[in-house]
Amino acid sequence: MGLGTRSLIGMGVAAALLFGAFVAYTSQPVPPPVIGGPFQLTTQSGQSFSDKNMLGQPHLVFFGYTNCPDVCHTTLFEMSEIMRALGPDAKIGGLFVTVDPERDTPEELKRYLESFDSRILGLTGGHEALDPMLKEYKIYAKKTPVENGNYGVDHNTAVYLMDKDGRFVTIFNVARKPADAARELQRYL
Repeated sequence: MGLGTRSLIGMGVAAALLFGAFVAYTSQPVPPPVIGGPFQLTTQSGQSFSDKNMLGQPHLVFFGYTNCPDVCHTTLFEMSEIMRALGPDAKIGGLFVTVDPERDTPEELKRYLESFDSRILGLTGGHEALDPMLKEYKIYAKKTPVENGNYGVDHNTAVYLMDKDGRFVTIFNVARKPADAARELQRYL
């Protein structure tokens, strides 16, 4: 074997090692985003509710508003169907956190949530309490004018799965068969 052949083999081995190192480096698990944090808001029953109240059971957390024309109602229905599929004794909570605290009073949330699973709590509060939570959960919410001087609220529509320790697990897909979603949630109960 000549010097030229050895050099080519050596370069090939070096290239393979570099490629292997690159794959190993780029294949490292990426830590989940930091979502969530301390908060203290008011439920639809007028009770105080904080991040500490989430401890001990997983929660599906969704941000929306009662005057939403479609997405919020649909998402809460899907969450309710998943909870129904889990059964009445399943220790799971749901949070519907308003992005429209001016209109979504505890009384309005109570009226609105009567149509959904009773394990879904509505949360509201003043901007001084709500805005830090929106930031901690990476929620975009912006009022947008509509006809007659009214307004809508543009917002992201992710449903977060938080574990029994109040830590973010994943964005949870509620738009699938309730039995399939319930089966996935069983791992966190």
